Amino acid sequence: MLDRMISQPILELQNVNKSFGHVQANKNISLKVNKGDIHGIIGENGAGKSTLMSIVYGLYQADSGNIKINDKLIEIRSPHESILRGIGMVHQHFMLVENFTVVENIILGFEGEFVFGEKLNQAKENLTKLCEEYNLKIDLNATISDLSVGFRQRVEILKALYRGAEILILDEPTGVLTPQEVDELFKILRSLKKQGKTIILITHKLNEIMALTNKVTVMRQGEIVGDKNTKDTTKDQLAEMMVGRSVLLRIDKKKPNIGDTVFEVKNINVKDNLDVMRVKNVSFDLRKGEILGIAGVTGNGQTELLEALSGICQVDSGEIKLHGKIISSKKIFAGPRQLREQDVAHVPEDRQRMGLVTEFNASENLIFGYHHQQPFSKSSIMMGKNIFNYSKKIMRDYDVRPQSPFLLTSNFSGGNQQKIILSRELNKDPKVLLVGQPTRGVDIGAIEFIHQRIIDMRDKGAAVLLVSVELDEILSLADRIVVMFDGELVGERVNENVTDREIGLLMAGITN
Repeated sequence: MLDRMISQPILELQNVNKSFGHVQANKNISLKVNKGDIHGIIGENGAGKSTLMSIVYGLYQADSGNIKINDKLIEIRSPHESILRGIGMVHQHFMLVENFTVVENIILGFEGEFVFGEKLNQAKENLTKLCEEYNLKIDLNATISDLSVGFRQRVEILKALYRGAEILILDEPTGVLTPQEVDELFKILRSLKKQGKTIILITHKLNEIMALTNKVTVMRQGEIVGDKNTKDTTKDQLAEMMVGRSVLLRIDKKKPNIGDTVFEVKNINVKDNLDVMRVKNVSFDLRKGEILGIAGVTGNGQTELLEALSGICQVDSGEIKLHGKIISSKKIFAGPRQLREQDVAHVPEDRQRMGLVTEFNASENLIFGYHHQQPFSKSSIMMGKNIFNYSKKIMRDYDVRPQSPFLLTSNFSGGNQQKIILSRELNKDPKVLLVGQPTRGVDIGAIEFIHQRIIDMRDKGAAVLLVSVELDEILSLADRIVVMFDGELVGERVNENVTDREIGLLMAGITN
């Protein structure tokens, strides 16, 4: 009986179309999700997968097509209607109020009236039963600001279950988790599946698809190009369907030829713009011909460290030396332009806030920082034809889509905005590359290209400092790894036979 139920579609989409202006995000999408499955949806950046699930959740409405729940034709015009029909969604960026408790966040907007006394106790009782049933292990009275990222995610899952979700959509759920937290999340999702819940997993991580899902749907350029039982496919086949060509998922690199020290970081402390100390007594060096990986969960001081090294902010104490000369201390400070003139390139973590002026066009963004140099400028006059030709070539080389130099940067997808920054910085062959989250939101085919370019730069003798929340990326690229936790360096490893579990424990602050 249960097997027959599981084989029945709980959600069905029929010929769904959605356009934004001239861009068709979803084209005649037909999809069935079976009850009790963990169903993966993958695709390169801009493939339309998040748009499709946003239609299911009621954030967008389809231009045409039908949605069925349990074989009944329905309309979903808002997230509220979606929730009433048993659909919950855990977004990539959590929707929680930091200074509220777990219980307060869960009942917020769902209480119907002011909750206190018996009603609050009843809510806690129901939530306790759900926690026990799905092994969520959450302190219901804890304040959200006191919880780790992994536990905040559990709160979002519990919130959806409390509101009666039978279908749970998760959008890139592991992006900010340690490997141990990923393992715990997978246990929870398998427990939900065992209890008959249906999970839809949007992810770009093929390892997660292979480890967790029953079925996988592949999208490319707004269309479904593959629908497979996971056990009948491979990572290489899925990658090829996503991109439309063969993709090398493994990075081949030779041993590094390590040279002299380029950066020396000695006992630096760095405050953020709220005067909170985010980097605490950090020391390390960076040498020619190596990639030094900085591992850690987002928010543990990596951003402020990268900004101090690139001249965006000054250290509060300690010192940073470049080629033996102090560039940042309590009294000395070299800014980004001075460092750039010494062949230091910087790819910031936040592309829109730090890497681009989105209201300028692509060609302007492609030369920022170098705009005063030839061939882009002569006697303070911008050389428009040179800039245009350079932009066309670099956009073609880095597969920036569309290849329109005069298009406003705000009109490019996030992944293509990232390519604009990376192409600007990598194309100048810097002697030092400081790079934060190089492949965030980037297509799998472009990831292959970017990783190879970083390796090529190392092999040419460049010193590369890589900050990434993608542990697989750190393990694949870095020759040496240091781990940050709560602003401090808690461990250093040479990347030979080191495991993701070992680094993951350090990322969680466990050093013994």
